[in-house]
Order: sequence, then C-alpha cells, then structure tokens
Amino acid sequence: MILQKKLKKKNLNLIKKNFIEHRSVLSKTLNDKKLLSLINEISDICISSIKNNKKIIFLGNGGSASDSMHLTAELIGRFKKNRAALPAVDLVSNSSSITAIANDYDYKKIFSRQLEAIGVSGDVLFCFTTSGLSINVIDAIKIAQKRQINIVVFTGKKKNYLSKFKGLKIVKVPSKVTARVQEMHILIGHIVCEIIENELF
Repeated sequence: MILQKKLKKKNLNLIKKNFIEHRSVLSKTLNDKKLLSLINEISDICISSIKNNKKIIFLGNGGSASDSMHLTAELIGRFKKNRAALPAVDLVSNSSSITAIANDYDYKKIFSRQLEAIGVSGDVLFCFTTSGLSINVIDAIKIAQKRQINIVVFTGKKKNYLSKFKGLKIVKVPSKVTARVQEMHILIGHIVCEIIENELF
C-alpha cells in the first residue's frame, strides 16, 4: 500500500512535470513574434499554391509520419468547416512504395523518389523532422529545391543541417525535447489548416 502511494505520487509529479514543460514551450512559441509571422506567411504560401491548382505534400519519420497523415486528412477531409476537399498528399502511408524504394534503392530515397514522381513547381512540401538530421528528409529537400517546390520544415532547437539550405521556411520550436517539439508541430499544423480553410471558404 505504501509502495502504491509512492508510485502514485511519483506518477503525479511526472504528469505535472510534462504539463509544465509543455506550458513553457507554448509560452516561448507564443512570445516569438518572428515565428508567429512565419506561420502566417506559410499559410499564405499554401493558400496561393492551392489557388494555382497546386498541392500540399507532407512527410516525416515516426511520430512525424503520423503528423503528416493527420494534417493531410485535415485538408482532404475537413478541419472545422464543411467544404470542398483540398489537394493534399502524404508520402508516408504507402507501405508498398516505401518498402520497394528502400529495398531497390536506399532508405534515404523513400521520400525523394516519391517526390520525383508527383512534385511540381509551385507545390508546397511540409517536412517534419524533430532533429533536423533525417537523411531521407534532407534528400527530399534537395529534390524539392530542384523542382522549385516551396519548402516548409518543422523542427526543434537541436543543431542540424538545415542552415546550409537557402530559401527554406523553418519553423523551429524552442525545445530540444522530442515530445514537446512534436506537440507544438501538430498545434501549428492545425493553425495553418484553420487559416487555409478560413481564407479559401
């Protein structure tokens, strides 16, 4: 009984710690005027792209793959309004394509190869990479630049390779904790979806 009480207290402290961390990252993000302006700018780029009959493409690994599918669904289905479907596609959910590319070429090609097939100038590519170090994401960025695709990268505070690329719109969440970064990514993604929906409908 004493052990159970100690475990409950330990878990309660863990719960509080996570909420406090989340609140801290949220506060830092909310007070970053440049970042808020960038979110607005990214939304405008997406709106312009859709108006020009282009599409929004999402990719990421692990939890970020789930974010990619999630936000694709928000645009194709709906976010808050009943409206026409919006052109969005993720590069993470076709297991046959991913495993074929990984097997026949290289795992780092799983996104870039698909982008070669469907990406066109004027599209918008959302790359979710918490670390900013994912080689398959970097490879996709290189292809996107060659295709003149607008590139948005969602990442965290850790040092990464992204600064060597020109013209990227980089949403850098002020945290090095993967869970906190991913939580902020999906919140910002939802905000972008809401702005797109409001402006187009």
